[in-house]
Amino acid sequence: MAESKLFEHVERFKRPPATWLRHLWLDAADSSRHLPDAALHRLEAAVRASEARHLGELRICVEAGLSLPRLWRGQSPRQRAIECFGLLRVWDTEHNNGVLIHLLLADRRIEVVADRGLSQRVPPETWQSLTDQLGQALARGEVEAGLQQAIAQVGELLHSHFPARANMANPNELPDAIVLI
Repeated sequence: MAESKLFEHVERFKRPPATWLRHLWLDAADSSRHLPDAALHRLEAAVRASEARHLGELRICVEAGLSLPRLWRGQSPRQRAIECFGLLRVWDTEHNNGVLIHLLLADRRIEVVADRGLSQRVPPETWQSLTDQLGQALARGEVEAGLQQAIAQVGELLHSHFPARANMANPNELPDAIVLI
């Protein structure tokens, strides 16, 4: 039991001190600097256009850094993305086919979380390829271009598995706005 507690304590400090500082220093203004208003409007329009072609829902969340309590608990970028998936209600779609693209700027990490309706149909390698491509764009400083490409790729996946049909209602179940934290 004591060994387990020690392991949890050590896991907390996996991030180097410079990364802790980056998390605590960055805030929503830094997210806005990476994606100014004009870029946000273009990305929102891309999400809206994508969703017109399929029955899925797509959300994008750009988070500057984790809070001190999350850092202290050792929350990973994947765990935070799954938490945001729930907070943004991406799971709450009729066909269980919502997708969240989550960028954690302080860790320079991209996570894609797909609801069970889509994740059961798409192999993990496809999601990994998408995150790798987005990561390369981010490394070049092309945040908007990378997100545009990711929106297009996720849109194609959703269109191939959940295409919109003329005789079927296609309500917009979730907001299209990009979330900056």
